[in-house]
Amino acid sequence: MQPESRLDYAAPRDRAPRPGPGGARVLVFFVVNVEEWGIDRPMPRQVLSAPTAAAVLPDLPNWAWHEYGMRVGFWRILRACEALGIRPTLSVNGRVCEAYPRIVEAAHAAGWEFMGHGFRQVPIHLVEDQHAMVRDTVAAIARVTGAPPVGWLGPGLTQTLETTDILAAHGIRYCADWVVDDVPVPIQTAHGPIWSMPYSVELNDIPMIMIQHHRAEELQERSLAQLDRLLEESEEEGCKVMGLAVHPYISGVPHRIGVLERTLEMIAARPDVVFAQGREILKWWEAA
Repeated sequence: MQPESRLDYAAPRDRAPRPGPGGARVLVFFVVNVEEWGIDRPMPRQVLSAPTAAAVLPDLPNWAWHEYGMRVGFWRILRACEALGIRPTLSVNGRVCEAYPRIVEAAHAAGWEFMGHGFRQVPIHLVEDQHAMVRDTVAAIARVTGAPPVGWLGPGLTQTLETTDILAAHGIRYCADWVVDDVPVPIQTAHGPIWSMPYSVELNDIPMIMIQHHRAEELQERSLAQLDRLLEESEEEGCKVMGLAVHPYISGVPHRIGVLERTLEMIAARPDVVFAQGREILKWWEAA
C-alpha cells in the first residue's frame, strides 16, 4: 500500500481541539537515540572521511566517534535529564540491549520508555527478513524492561512499503517514522490502524549539526521558536506534540552538552508545556 493511501487528510482547522493532559498545551516528545555501530560494516554516518575519500573497512575513526557517545556522551544526557526530572523515550537498537547492558539498565532504572529502533543500525531496505528483525528487537527490549515496546522508529526513519503492516503484526501501536503532523494521526495497516507519533527531522541534532553544519546553539533557538508557535496555535487548535531528538555522540560531547542542558531547562520552565513519553502521549490521545 502506498503511504498516501494509509493516511486520511485532515486540516488543523477541521479537527475538534483536544485538551492536553492536566491542561498542557504542548507535549514534548524528547527522544534519545542509542545505536550499535558494528565495526565489521560501513558506519551509518561519518564525521571524518578517509584520505582521498576512499571507502575503508574497518572504519575505526568513525566507529570511535560513535563509541564515545555510548561510553561518555550518554551519561551526560542521562545526568541532564535526571537534574530536570525528565524521562525521555529511548530509541534503541535491539542489539544495544546485548552490546551495552549498562546503558539499557540505567535507562530502564531511570524510568525511560524504550522504543524499537531496528535490531542493528542499518536501513530497513537492507534487512532480508523484516518480520524476524522486528520480532528480535521486540524480544530484546522485553528482556530488559519486562514488557514489549509499543513504539517504533526505523533506523534513519527508513521503511519499505510493507514495514508498517509488519510493525502492526508484531504489536507496535505507534510509529515515529511518519513526520506528517503536530498531533498523532492514524496510519492504516493490514492489521488495524496504528498511530503516527510526531517526531522531528529538523529539531534533530543529526540534520541540524552534522548535515546542515549549524552551531550547537541552533538547537536552542530552533526548539524555542517551534515551541512558541505551537503554544500560540494551541489556543485555537488544541494540544500539540513537539518532537525533539538527540544522539549521545553529537549532543553528549563536552562542547555541546551545555546547549542541550539549557534548551531542556528553558523548555521545562515554560507554563503549559510537559515532557511526555510516546506511550503517555498515545494513552492520552486514544482517551481524549
